[in-house]
Amino acid sequence: MSSPKAATRGPSWTPSRRWAAVVDCRVVSERQKVLLSWSSGKDSAWALHVLRQRGDVEVVALLTTINRTAGRVSMHAVRERLVEIQADAAGLPLWKVGIPEKCSNDEYEAAMATAMGRAKVEGIQAVAFGDLFLEDVRAYREQKLAETGIEPVFPLWGLPTAQLAREMVAAGLRAQVTCVDPKVLDRSFAGRTFDDKLLDDLPAGIDPCGERGEFHTFAWSGPMFRVPIAVVAGEIVERDGFVFADVVPA
Repeated sequence: MSSPKAATRGPSWTPSRRWAAVVDCRVVSERQKVLLSWSSGKDSAWALHVLRQRGDVEVVALLTTINRTAGRVSMHAVRERLVEIQADAAGLPLWKVGIPEKCSNDEYEAAMATAMGRAKVEGIQAVAFGDLFLEDVRAYREQKLAETGIEPVFPLWGLPTAQLAREMVAAGLRAQVTCVDPKVLDRSFAGRTFDDKLLDDLPAGIDPCGERGEFHTFAWSGPMFRVPIAVVAGEIVERDGFVFADVVPA
């Protein structure tokens, strides 16, 4: 007869259970460590949400470029403090890459090369991007990462953007339009909330996700964040041929 102690331990130490535990640990350990390129906007936020649904990757940090002079994310013009709050709400560390205000391509590539060197040291195997369909942008990223041995990942690539935009909104993603190109989109869209009404109001020819640079956003709520980010609308200004709508922590 088995001792009471052996009988108690028996069910949890069968060979099949031990093997299952080994397999589970192996699956976790073999997940690809991913650094996510983070613009602060809806597409990178949605890319985080999509990647977290996958069992083969683990997003370990967010990577963003900060204009050192302005203290803001380039193009989106989002305050550095708000990106820090986003990272905290997403439960991830934030890697900041500082760049000068008038950043040359060589300066940008040197800064990113330094970041990729750090990624290699920390065992990161891939960098993910929220790009949707611009072939030249993807080709550039692939070319630069090929030199590092880090794999580029495009979790949203090729998705129909009209459907994607509605899916984002339906899932609770909310964002503020922080930048508009007035050459293609009326300046009145600056400062608006990215929601069904905005999508209904977009003129024909404007990509619903703004993939061609028609507009940029700051994501403040959605399934990728533990809590919504409280913000208030700030000043709207026109500068360098673009209309910027400031967003301020509440």
